Amino acid sequence: MHPVAKALWFIEVRLGDELTLDHIADACEMTRFSLSRLFAVTTGWPVMRYVRSRRLTRAAHALVAGAPEILGVALDAGYGSHEAFTRAFTDAFGLTPEQLRSRRHLEGLTLVEPLRMKEIQFVELVPPRFETPSLRLIAGMSDRFTFATNEGIPALWQAFNPYIGNLPDQVGDLTYGVCCNPDGDGGFEYIAGVEVRRKDRLPDGFRCVEIPAVRYAVFEHRGHISTLHQTVYTLWHHWFPSSGLQAADAPDFERYSADFDPVAGTGTLEIWVPVSE
Repeated sequence: MHPVAKALWFIEVRLGDELTLDHIADACEMTRFSLSRLFAVTTGWPVMRYVRSRRLTRAAHALVAGAPEILGVALDAGYGSHEAFTRAFTDAFGLTPEQLRSRRHLEGLTLVEPLRMKEIQFVELVPPRFETPSLRLIAGMSDRFTFATNEGIPALWQAFNPYIGNLPDQVGDLTYGVCCNPDGDGGFEYIAGVEVRRKDRLPDGFRCVEIPAVRYAVFEHRGHISTLHQTVYTLWHHWFPSSGLQAADAPDFERYSADFDPVAGTGTLEIWVPVSE
């Protein structure tokens, strides 16, 4: 079974139980970060936001059916109090649980019904090479995004570009886009940066992340930068399931060669994904 299909099934059967990102990732035999990325790329939803939306939808159905106690519905939906449930429910649907129970119909509500796997178009990947790089430091400018809504990444690169070649202790002329520090809602930190020898002389507000010396599968993206998502789709949906490997718990990153032209969107771009047996 595809990992996302397994996650969707697991969420539905455990929707009334304690359910965390760790629980779902363990059931899919993936790391939290790998599952967050794959789930969002496949469905357009952060994992735990989908869980909360499914629980609120199920709560709405229970209220319309005349559930006698709001607190019982709240507890079934994973909320510890009537107040917390009412806030989340009102934010989601624009009316309180009591109001919905009184009116007895779901018309006009934006409900989230169970998702099903969608067909995905794969592209041909260049077979990866495998490398275990030495430990390195990547420093640059960062922001938080989700895998489903990452339109701000080009603007982050635009802001960082003037620093390339001018950053204290920079090593070489390669640039890196590092994905790290995921959260339970499908968010992650993206750092547009370069390799540095040390981090104590960076400009204020700059971030530095350590790339550990683990094994990486390295994929070359061929084509314009605008088609990068197709390579990413194929890597996570087709290559990984058939590779016999797992995504390791370490940052993955894009590596741009010196010939990469960010304006034209052309040049050599590699995707480095940490792997384990």
